[in-house]
Amino acid sequence: MGRTIRTCKLLALAAFVVAAPAQAATPDLLAYLKARAADGDDAAGVASTYYATALDASPDDPTVAAYAYRQAIAAGNLPLALRAAAALGAAAPADADLLVVADAAVRGDRAAVDSAIARLAKGQLSILAAPLAAWAELERGRDPMPLLATQRDDVVARRFASEARALILIAQGRHVEGVTALRVALGITGGQSSEDLRISAARLLIGAGRIEEARGLLLGDAAPIAALRAQPGDGAKATLGFGASALFTRVASDIALGPPGPLPLALAQAAVLADPANDRARLLLAYALGRGDYVDRALATLSTIAPDSPYAESANAGRVQIVAGADRMDEALAHAKTLAERGDPSAIQRYADLLMAAKRPADAAPLYRRMIGRATTDDGWALWLQYGGALDEAGDWRAARPALERAVTLAPNEPLALNYLGYARITRGEQIAESEALLERASRLRPDDMAITDSLGWAYHLSGKQGRALPLIERAAAASPDNAEIGEHLGDIYWALGRRFEARYAWRAALLVAEGDVPARLEAKIADGPAAQR
Repeated sequence: MGRTIRTCKLLALAAFVVAAPAQAATPDLLAYLKARAADGDDAAGVASTYYATALDASPDDPTVAAYAYRQAIAAGNLPLALRAAAALGAAAPADADLLVVADAAVRGDRAAVDSAIARLAKGQLSILAAPLAAWAELERGRDPMPLLATQRDDVVARRFASEARALILIAQGRHVEGVTALRVALGITGGQSSEDLRISAARLLIGAGRIEEARGLLLGDAAPIAALRAQPGDGAKATLGFGASALFTRVASDIALGPPGPLPLALAQAAVLADPANDRARLLLAYALGRGDYVDRALATLSTIAPDSPYAESANAGRVQIVAGADRMDEALAHAKTLAERGDPSAIQRYADLLMAAKRPADAAPLYRRMIGRATTDDGWALWLQYGGALDEAGDWRAARPALERAVTLAPNEPLALNYLGYARITRGEQIAESEALLERASRLRPDDMAITDSLGWAYHLSGKQGRALPLIERAAAASPDNAEIGEHLGDIYWALGRRFEARYAWRAALLVAEGDVPARLEAKIADGPAAQR
């Protein structure tokens, strides 16, 4: 199938080229056709080689240059990407100047840096211009702060400027003032961005020999934080390359979980180019490559993160995630098992979760049980829930039930635990009133969770309260049209109410998204109705 798709692409492109005015000699077209045909492969390096040949022969062809730029970014062929961007000129994508800044910063080409920042200031990525210009001013020994003080109108630009200001104060040796400004910025920035910012600041402090002050920022159990706290290394120097890399990483991290696209990849490539010691950027680069189906290149990127890097554990986790996401589950499980055997709690958790994804709950259950003994008061309920859920899916309800009840005892106001136990018991006809009460409490705690809304509606249905069940299930189905279970529930309730036409319509809608053994059951219901209510 893959070969057929590539052949069709090649033929379609050939038809286009024949119809278009001739712009290059036959050898150039052949290189371009080969490059376009290779675009869908994971071997991005092959495509970029062909594009380089095509661009050499057709430096003024914007079509060749545009494709060459994107493929070169994916392949990590940054010289080709820079050549293609130069060939495109004003038509180059906005993210091309990120790469230009990174390259010029490494080479010390101040004129190229200034030109690229000026172009950024006029384009879609204008919010990055002031922080970059400030780092450039710092490297030249000038005062960068006036450039950051002008960012007042845009909340995102203001945030990036405040973060850059904190890092630059530390870079200037104004450590107390910088750390204070950093803590203010951290009050606005949370989650992964907070971790990245603290690590960037710590690297600057370590580079200045202020190890204990750096450790004061490295609080928490996150693997990179703990690793850097234990082994600070050499730190970082205050250069434009460092500042640009930190900024690009910050933005790439923010958009990494959004829709796949070229910008996260360009940001991560530029961040690695600007600061080769930035392993956080390498993680983001690998993730972006994996999402773009460049799986082998993503894994190769992760392999460049050294075993003693603060991000070594994250690289191992990323390798499992990327391979699993590529449907190479056996490979992912083998790697996850090797990591889990080292005894690290996060690796054991990851392996257990992967076993559940691979439909092997009986193998996952003992791993969750093993983790329970290491749990803190805060996260113990979640492990009991996972343990009970694994036992339940493995068909051992007798052992699952007390584990799920333990989760609810530890966390009586956790909607996930309440929902699982309530739904599992009520569908088995156990403790109907008590289970219904659990689901009502879960729904009050999380009224917008349609899975919980469906559970409560189904509980009412099983209790014979069709009038209360139907509006809940209808609301859940309208909000979750891609959930086959909710759609099936809706059809069952319509059938119980004598609304046969609507029941079959609901089952047919559920059939469109159903998987596993569910389609056969739905088809039977569509034909003959439910033999018995579940």
